[in-house]
Amino acid sequence: MSEISKVELYAAIRQDLRAGLSKRAIERKHGVGWRTVAKATESVLPGPRKQYPPRPQKLDPYKPFIDDILRGDLEGPPRQRHTATRIFQRLRAERGMTDVSYQRVSAYIRERRPQLRAEQATARRRTGRLVGAAGFSRLKTLRDFEFDANPAVDPAVIHALAGCDWVREGRPLCLTGEAGTGKTHLLIALGAEAAKAGFRVRYTLAGELVTALAEAADRQRLSRIIGRYRGIDLLCIDELGYTAVDRRGAELLFQVLTERDEKKSVAIASNRGIAHWSEIFPDARLRAAIIDRLTFGGTIVDTGTRSYRRTRAESDTPTD
Repeated sequence: MSEISKVELYAAIRQDLRAGLSKRAIERKHGVGWRTVAKATESVLPGPRKQYPPRPQKLDPYKPFIDDILRGDLEGPPRQRHTATRIFQRLRAERGMTDVSYQRVSAYIRERRPQLRAEQATARRRTGRLVGAAGFSRLKTLRDFEFDANPAVDPAVIHALAGCDWVREGRPLCLTGEAGTGKTHLLIALGAEAAKAGFRVRYTLAGELVTALAEAADRQRLSRIIGRYRGIDLLCIDELGYTAVDRRGAELLFQVLTERDEKKSVAIASNRGIAHWSEIFPDARLRAAIIDRLTFGGTIVDTGTRSYRRTRAESDTPTD
C-alpha cells in the first residue's frame, strides 16, 4: 500500500467513525484489522515507515582490510596502487576469503576508492586550516627531529605524546633545556600533531603573550583575551625564561593558566629548568602557583644541555 493511499484510507476510516459506523463494520468495509482502525483514530497521518537495518553481506568482515589497502594506495605512488585482482588475491591468501566473488570485491573497490579520496582531501584541508590557525613561527615535524643527535630525548616518550591523549585530558607539558637542544622543534611538532588530530591549537612566545595581556588589561579588555585563550584546546608557549616576568606579568599569566587548569592543555618550552624559575618569576608565591599549574599531572621533558645546532655547526666546519 503506497503512502498516499494510506493517507486516504485513514481519512475514510475517520469519516466512517464520524458517520457512526462501528469499528468492526469499518474493519469489514475496508478490509483492515483493528490496529489500523485504532491508528487512524489516533492520528490523521500514518506514522513513518519502519526502518529495517541493512542486511549483512558476506563482504562486510573484509571491508576494513580493503579500506586499509586503499588508504595506503592514496599515500603511495600511483604506479604502486593495488589492482582489484591483487586485492582479491590478498583477501584469499591473507584473510582466507572463499565465499565472496571477484565481481563483488571489484564493485566495492570501484565505489570505495573515490569516497576515500574525497575523505582524504577533506581531512587535508581541515588539517591545513587548523595548522595555519595555530600561528606557528615555522612548521616542524617529528619526522625531522634527529633523536640520535640528542640522546637526552626519549623517542618513546615523544611518540606517546604525539598520540595527543594529554591534550584530550587537559594535562600540561613542559619542555626544558638549553638553547639549541630541540625544545621549540618538539613544541611545534607536537602542536602540529594535535592540530592534525582536530584540536584547536595556538602558538605564542611568552614575551608576546605577557605583553598582549598587559595591553588588554590597560584597555580593560582582559576578560575578552582570556576568553579567547579559554577556547583553545592546546596553548603552546615558547621561549619562557629568556626575559624575567615582573609581578604584574606573572599575575596575568597566572590568570590564563588558572582558566585552563585541568580543563585545557598548556605546553611550554623554557631554556631554564624548573628549579631555576626564580630567575623568571622573582615573586615566590606566584612562581609556586605557576609551577603547580604547569606541572601538576603533566609531563616534563628535559632536552639536556648539549646544543644540537652547535654540535652540527662544529661538525660542518672544515678542518686542515
